[in-house]
Amino acid sequence: MGKKYHLFEVYGIELEYMVVQKSSLKVAPIVDALLTTKNGALTSDIENGAIAWSNELVAHVIEIKTNGPTTDLINLADHFHENVLEMNAILQKMDAHLLPTASHPLMNPNTDTTLWKHSYSEVYELYNRIFNCKGHGWSNVQSTHINLPFYDDAEFEKLHAAIRVLLPLIPGLSASSPILEGKQTGFKDTRLEYYKTNQKEIPEMTGLVIPENVFTKKEYYTTIFEPIQKAIQPFDDQHILDHHFLNSRGAISRFDRNAIEIRLVDIQECPKADIAICTLIIEVLKVLVHEDLSSLIDQKKWEKEPLFDILNEAIQKGENAEIINLEYLNLFGIEKTCSLQEVWQDLFNVVKEQIPVSYQEALEIILSKGTLATRILKAVDADFSEENIKKVYTDLAACLQKNDLFNP
Repeated sequence: MGKKYHLFEVYGIELEYMVVQKSSLKVAPIVDALLTTKNGALTSDIENGAIAWSNELVAHVIEIKTNGPTTDLINLADHFHENVLEMNAILQKMDAHLLPTASHPLMNPNTDTTLWKHSYSEVYELYNRIFNCKGHGWSNVQSTHINLPFYDDAEFEKLHAAIRVLLPLIPGLSASSPILEGKQTGFKDTRLEYYKTNQKEIPEMTGLVIPENVFTKKEYYTTIFEPIQKAIQPFDDQHILDHHFLNSRGAISRFDRNAIEIRLVDIQECPKADIAICTLIIEVLKVLVHEDLSSLIDQKKWEKEPLFDILNEAIQKGENAEIINLEYLNLFGIEKTCSLQEVWQDLFNVVKEQIPVSYQEALEIILSKGTLATRILKAVDADFSEENIKKVYTDLAACLQKNDLFNP
């Protein structure tokens, strides 16, 4: 275990992008070639200054992340964008480029999936054997992960309580996956709709997505890790799977590095949008942890089931989901039923002064024009022909290259 940090002392952010052919937009399983070109020899991890690159489960997805914990969110979008430009320069020679958003709108996972075949592949192969990773929930999901540290049980209690109650709101800010296989799915956040069930063979792993209301390391092991370990035993005959790796809730507690990782954020069209969303989430969590809007006692008492009900509505309707549970809204200082868009606007107003101006501008577009899923559907304008979908997603790739928000 590395150095331990206190609440909000440092941050870790991870962004996942798919690699696609420039001419056809088909997924391109060439991340190994990208890493080899950059490094001179194949490796699964590359340190590139403030940012690190690494492979993922499937051969067409690359992850870029903070190279260790960082204190600097202000410049982080620019650091990520520089790495996007470098990757795209390499991929250009392979008639490929990075594509943003949480799901490819045309991919057929049964025919287009290639698993990573290099380092760590024995774990991926075992996962594939148990769950069949040729599915949208495995091979067509790109997300943003936020890692936040805690020092001890007292800090874990506060952070876990705050994160649990905020999780249901996240799709109302970040949903970006409304189209699969050329069709509107009926969910603004289709990635999370799949997330709920893609490990149904071993339900202990994902639970109800919202973690159980446990607030010490000991409770967490007893309630979450031990049932997972027991459930996986019949499948893991080589004993290669670790409980931290197996826990698939929407926020996972990593006691091996004293951090909680939030996993419900869909990746956006550019790093400026991603880090703006991360910054807003972090600032709201600070307010919750400091008990400015509601007490720790009130945050802790929420069971996972009512939180999951709110999350479900958000997965389907994004920012247009209506919240009628007044007791829940009271946690955020809101006293009347309202939409998720209005909740986030309220919370943004509370923490706005703490957010850098360039991120404020990005958030104002998201809060006024809707989630990226809503803006994608507006741009598609009910024309789900392959040609039109390709045109819209080519525009999204251009937003990534320029680090601009998509504003059709």
